[in-house]
Amino acid sequence: MSQNTAKKSHEPSTLTVKGRDMRVRTIGFVVLAALAIWFIAVNTGSVTLRLWVPTVTLPLWIVLTVTLLVGIVLGLLIARRRAQR
Repeated sequence: MSQNTAKKSHEPSTLTVKGRDMRVRTIGFVVLAALAIWFIAVNTGSVTLRLWVPTVTLPLWIVLTVTLLVGIVLGLLIARRRAQR
């Protein structure tokens, strides 16, 4: 019986940008972060939110920023729980 002894490379994918090796994952994160910041900065109008009982009027950029931060925190918590398994 023959066994395949070739090792697979588990190194992350990289691209060379201005002479520096950068991970594709890092480039994707930077692009998504820039798009999120742009989207938040463009939406400056006010919105009315109903938080169970009170009704609050806030600029939309604050609502979007809080939503983004909550999503980041939840993503980090889920990633941490997966890493502990």
